[in-house]
Amino acid sequence: MAGKLFVRRRDGRIEVRLNELGRSVVREAFHDVVAAEHDPNHLWHASLTAPIDPSLDQDNPVSMLTRQNETSTNAELATLTVDEQFLNSNEAWAWLTTLQVALRSTAQSRGLLDQEQLEKGDPQVLEYVRTLQQLLFALADCL
Repeated sequence: MAGKLFVRRRDGRIEVRLNELGRSVVREAFHDVVAAEHDPNHLWHASLTAPIDPSLDQDNPVSMLTRQNETSTNAELATLTVDEQFLNSNEAWAWLTTLQVALRSTAQSRGLLDQEQLEKGDPQVLEYVRTLQQLLFALADCL
């Protein structure tokens, strides 16, 4: 992915410069996050509903419900705007948070939790992880 993938314009909108392959990766990630929210058998479902850190007080059931609602709302907004050429700041934030959830869920569901596991991972999954990371860094740099 050469060049800038996301560009903040003077009017405040963010231009999305993804080719069809890039959009298909984003579309798949957004779709998986939405699907995992609703399907208890989805590979990512457990990682979406698990506490981030069970030892923290803010990971109580009420906080988890709030986080799950935010994840669901952001994923749905990201899905609705996946084919847009320009995003406003709220839509870009929805993309960013949904891509973060997709990256975290991929890593957890595939057991890619340290460097050793990454080195032994499936090359296609590792390419997907690296692509998500590139998209996240490019979008975060733009926000």
